Amino acid sequence: MRRSDRGFVTVEAALVLPVLALFTVALLWALAAAAAQIRCVDAARAGARIAARAEPVASAESAARAAAPEGARVVVTRSGELWRVTVEAVAPGPRGMGLTLRAEAAALAEDTTIGGPVPTAPESGGPP
Repeated sequence: MRRSDRGFVTVEAALVLPVLALFTVALLWALAAAAAQIRCVDAARAGARIAARAEPVASAESAARAAAPEGARVVVTRSGELWRVTVEAVAPGPRGMGLTLRAEAAALAEDTTIGGPVPTAPESGGPP
């Protein structure tokens, strides 16, 4: 090693360590945001299932809020035969890093049937 190269390892380490620390923080934030997005999806599905069973809208909202990240906004609507539940939450981190997580789920209301009434077998006394 030449005498003029002696400080390069220290300088390189001083430049690389902050970059590695920033990368690690970004990776942890991305994992936390992905976990929160999954919670939003699960919350929307839970709310849609409860709404589809013809339970009160307040029950669907409370079930979705219980599964959603803290501070999430839950909207339950019905359009035609479908119940739709939308869950929005701010991503974890300092002020959410400007990212809003959103998930929507829909479920067919159980009081409706696709294609009209379900046919029943004719009553007969003997074999067909």
